Amino acid sequence: MEALEQLIHAGQLSPVRHRMAAELEDVNTLCSTYRSRIYRYALLSLRDPDLAESVTQDCFLKAYKARNEFRGDCSVATWLTRIATNLIRDATRSRKFQFWKAANSTAVDAGAIADRLRSPGLSPETFLMIKEELRQLWDTVATLPGQQRSVFLLRFVEEMEVLEIATAMGLHVGTVKSHLHRALTAVRKAMEGTK
Repeated sequence: MEALEQLIHAGQLSPVRHRMAAELEDVNTLCSTYRSRIYRYALLSLRDPDLAESVTQDCFLKAYKARNEFRGDCSVATWLTRIATNLIRDATRSRKFQFWKAANSTAVDAGAIADRLRSPGLSPETFLMIKEELRQLWDTVATLPGQQRSVFLLRFVEEMEVLEIATAMGLHVGTVKSHLHRALTAVRKAMEGTK
């Protein structure tokens, strides 16, 4: 913290950057503020809760270790998302992920019990129809190429703006828009096929 205060007094660190840098120093606040967002993004990207948990923990560990390298060019959330994106990319490339992906596809779905629980506000037919549409949507998202899937999830699940996504993924804005357009086209085409 002393180094931060010296930079502020020397006029080298703006109050906004000081606030962001201070936020990075308190790992407990950092985790409590952004953990659910990073975990959700990792889970939807990887579709494996254990691997998503590992990616989330690695993300905060890397962020904490690299906190002095944070330049303040973007928000802390965007910076963490960029770290998570790189970790997700690494995880999907690793051989361990391939093993767990195969194991997951043959395992019994623990959520199958949810089919037996009745929703108080929906008819069984409506519930099944909604569930099938959601399954089709997530199956389609899972088949999208890596960057299209990431852009789609960041835009529609994390509700990030295109510029934030570009910063988080290290892409040009035009490239993000192109990936988003292609992802939406694929998802719409798949969803029209189910109706």
